[in-house]
Amino acid sequence: MTDGCRPCVFIWAVLLLLPSVIMAYRPVIIVHGLLDGPAQFKVLTNFINESHPGTSVTTIALYDYTASVKPMWQQVEGFKEAISPIMESAVDGVHLICFSQGGLICRGVLATVPHHNVRSLIFLSSPLAGQYGDSSYFKHFFPIFIKSRLYHFCYTSFGQKISICNYWNDPHQRERYLKNSVFLAPLNGEVNHDNSTEWRNHFMHIEKLVLIGGPDDGVITPWQSSMFGFYDDDETVIDMEYQDVVLCK
Repeated sequence: MTDGCRPCVFIWAVLLLLPSVIMAYRPVIIVHGLLDGPAQFKVLTNFINESHPGTSVTTIALYDYTASVKPMWQQVEGFKEAISPIMESAVDGVHLICFSQGGLICRGVLATVPHHNVRSLIFLSSPLAGQYGDSSYFKHFFPIFIKSRLYHFCYTSFGQKISICNYWNDPHQRERYLKNSVFLAPLNGEVNHDNSTEWRNHFMHIEKLVLIGGPDDGVITPWQSSMFGFYDDDETVIDMEYQDVVLCK
């Protein structure tokens, strides 16, 4: 299943949440995923508009399609610039829906915006704890690599200029990941840095967090990464509460 098709799978799950999540017609902001753009979210946008007429729904048209492979921090800065005016004009706050790679972009935005007003944050199958698996996009971008060898490329200064490598988390190369990850490891508080407490506190300004993912995902590997779970060095999935991710501690 391609990243471009996967929004359709999760739309119905989101629709079940909308009555409680989209209250008082607060603006809704959608952040697309890898190799996606606004076109992939027309069905969801139309449903919100039909169910809640007058709701402002914005799918950010930025780093679309092939541009989505640019470095994650670069994308975070761009999305922050696009999202901030919408938040500033919404006195009662906004709802944020983030798909796949877009979930990590949203994490970066909220961690680095001191006074955001996101009421509800919905992650749709986002690799929140990283990615380690062969999927359609993996083979498209790295046809000569197998997953167990990709760290040779991703954990270099050049590799870290590609979005996928920014959240490539090889459980067999933990030390290399922590040393070379310029995005996911610091964002998740897995390495010490001066902004870790501040980023965590900014993120915790949200009022409601919704995590959506499942075993039929077909792209995010392990799928539990969408719930902050991930592999140990035996590729056994360790649930969120036993991970080193500093989210709300």
